[in-house]
Parts: sequence; structure tokens; C-alpha cells
Amino acid sequence: MSKIRVLLADDHRLFREGLRQICEVLGDFIVVGEATHGQEAVALAVQLEPDVILMDIRMPGLDGVQATQQISERLHSTGVIILTMYRQENYVFEAIKAGARGYLLKDTDSRTLIETVCAVQRGEAMLDPGMAARVLAEFRRISQVAAGMDEVAKLTDGETDVLRMVVEGADNKAIAARLSLSENTVANRLREIYQKLHVNNRTQAALTAVRRGIVSLDADT
Repeated sequence: MSKIRVLLADDHRLFREGLRQICEVLGDFIVVGEATHGQEAVALAVQLEPDVILMDIRMPGLDGVQATQQISERLHSTGVIILTMYRQENYVFEAIKAGARGYLLKDTDSRTLIETVCAVQRGEAMLDPGMAARVLAEFRRISQVAAGMDEVAKLTDGETDVLRMVVEGADNKAIAARLSLSENTVANRLREIYQKLHVNNRTQAALTAVRRGIVSLDADT
């Protein structure tokens, strides 16, 4: 079985030397190259086509996230693992969106690092255990927002007209008169709007409409 080919990208020489030792001695991998900044990481990745890249998130020039994005766009079979001192969720989300398959803190133990390299080389995704739950929660939240936006796209023109007048403060009678509808029809459209926007009343509907940009507060129509 061929050894996993690893590229190291970090601007601290001492840290790279430590990674090399872990990879080649404990992990029995082959370190095919070392990069000291993001541009070099991209160039070496394209030239060497490693199986896995251990990428520092903070480097001169291109940072680790930007370098990861460029590498992921060019090399679909190369897995990038972000190594960082930062536990903040925004770093994790940006790295994953850029194409990283792993995210580990630099104080992780060597066994976890080796296991992560092997998993990413197999095509799996790995996260620092302390971050995994929060990342999943955030992606669930994003999915729910996206689902809500999908529902917005399903509002009919007639429902949008009613919603616009709700934002303006009109009651059902005024909406019916202005749109040449029966009050019954207005009430039915409002029920549909509430369901699609996941709200319970006209105040919530109005706030949601403005917050999501469905209706502008300065609308004159």
C-alpha cells in the first residue's frame, strides 16, 4: 500500500519541523513539500498533487482559507486540513466553505492528527471534536434560513401585494378595497402568507417581509 503524500503549509519553521516528524516517523507518511505562505502552498499543491495538505489558517499573503479555496478548485482529489490556534466558529465555517475537509486546533495530539490525515485521504471529513457540535448547529441554522428563503420565493404575486399592504399598515378591509378583492380572499391569502413565512400574525409577517427584503419600508405602492 502506497504511503500518504503530505504537503505542509505554515510560516513557522519550527512548527513545520514538528509536523514533518509526526508525519514521517509516527504516521509513516511522505512529506513531499513545505510551503511558507499561501501562494507557495497553491503552487506546490498544483505541482506535487499531494494526497493531503496540512494548512495553517494564518499565513503571509494568501491566508489558509484563500489558498484552500484555490487548491480545492484545481485539485479535487487533494484534501486540505486546516490547522489553527483559533476555535472561533467563523474560521471553521469559512474554511469548510472554501473546501477544507478537516479542521484541527494546533494543540491537538499527534494521534488525532494522524487519524485525521488518514480519514481525509479516504475522502472523509474530520473536525476538532470540540467544534463539531457547534458547526453542525450552525449549518442546521443556515439550512433553516435557506428553507425559509425558498418559501419566500414561493409567494405568489397576489400574496406579495397583500403582504406589501400589511407592511403599510392596511387592514383587511382596506386591502380588499385597494386590490379589488373580497375580504375573504384577503384573509385566505394572509393564512397562506403566515404558513409560508412561518409566522403567526400580521405583525410578524410585516417584520419578516422587511427583514428579508421582500417588501421595502419606503414602498409607495
